[in-house]
Amino acid sequence: MTSFDLDRIDHVLSTTRAVRKRLDLDRPVPDEVVLRLIDLAEQAPSGSDQASRRWVVVRDPATKERIAELYRKAGSSLFAGLRAAAEQADGRRQRVAGSATYLADNLERVPTLVIVTIYGTHDGSGRPGLFDSVIQSAWSFCLAARARGIGTSWTTLHLHRAQEVAELLGIPDGVTQIVLFPVAYTTGGDFQPAPRRPASEIAFFDQWGFTTSTVPEEQRTHPGEGRGVSLDVDVQAPAERVWELVSDITLPSRFSSEATGATWDGNEQPGSGAVFRGSNACEDAGHPAINRLAEGTLSWTTSCRVERWEPPHEFTYVVGDSDSPSARWTFRLHPLLGGRTRVTHAMQVGPGVTGTAAVVQKHPEQAEEIWTGRFRVIRANIAATLAGVRTLAES
Repeated sequence: MTSFDLDRIDHVLSTTRAVRKRLDLDRPVPDEVVLRLIDLAEQAPSGSDQASRRWVVVRDPATKERIAELYRKAGSSLFAGLRAAAEQADGRRQRVAGSATYLADNLERVPTLVIVTIYGTHDGSGRPGLFDSVIQSAWSFCLAARARGIGTSWTTLHLHRAQEVAELLGIPDGVTQIVLFPVAYTTGGDFQPAPRRPASEIAFFDQWGFTTSTVPEEQRTHPGEGRGVSLDVDVQAPAERVWELVSDITLPSRFSSEATGATWDGNEQPGSGAVFRGSNACEDAGHPAINRLAEGTLSWTTSCRVERWEPPHEFTYVVGDSDSPSARWTFRLHPLLGGRTRVTHAMQVGPGVTGTAAVVQKHPEQAEEIWTGRFRVIRANIAATLAGVRTLAES
């Protein structure tokens, strides 16, 4: 079996960035290098093995200048919005906005522009169809370039002026433009992995929203450790408005079928390290084995400690023992373009033993059914809470 240097491969995969300000605008990219990148990209799979991709390589200064003009016209409102938002954004968002506008201002100076196209037109059905034979090839181009010290940036703004670009380049009807790459050698040092949400938060197992951790199962305190539920909703409201809602510890009791209330302990003020008590009750916790813990209504109260309080971005609290919590609950707010906010509400079972984990220990033969049933109920309550947040924030 062929042996690969996984560290080097992983480095290329995790550091292939959208490069804009660090493109070397003065160093040409030889044609033979561009052709080699395309040869490598063409090794990507194609639907039904159809050789339908075509690559347009633009080096002529006048043609690049005209494409850049169309690009800037297509994105004029976007760039204005980015500049305005950058004035009030944090450092990272300011850098992203500055990088995007820099590329727009200098696109014609990039040594080579590559437009990836494919024979066919999309039917608008929402099915991947046309794109399932080209996206993977275009990304292979980016990876092959990165491995050679060449930067690219995945840009699609020009598609708002696709017909004019097609007329400029002589692209015939029936051929769809997919992406435009500025291609240039990079300047400065190496690139680093970007901050991204970990796979354990955004990969779902067997059911939408059901998550698990990277802790090997044999090393978990109990089989449920690290498993949980995570859902998102996009809200047409700024993060500051949404924060007012999700930072209210009584919010879930307004929408969840289980949460019945919460109060801060003593004279506690909301903030990192603060403690509150949450009350819960339900008729059905998700599985008969759990329901048998009580005759009729199940009710319980938990002590919770705020682990992260970062307005207007994150509110996380742990349940039970701070050193070995039974669960961790989180609200995360991610600002989107247009003044919107993506709200994530998640829970993760901790190393501490929850009531569900205790039931599973008594009924190991039903372990998966018990966890699945319990997570279905939690998912429904998280979804109801997020729907309530959206309604309140947008009203």
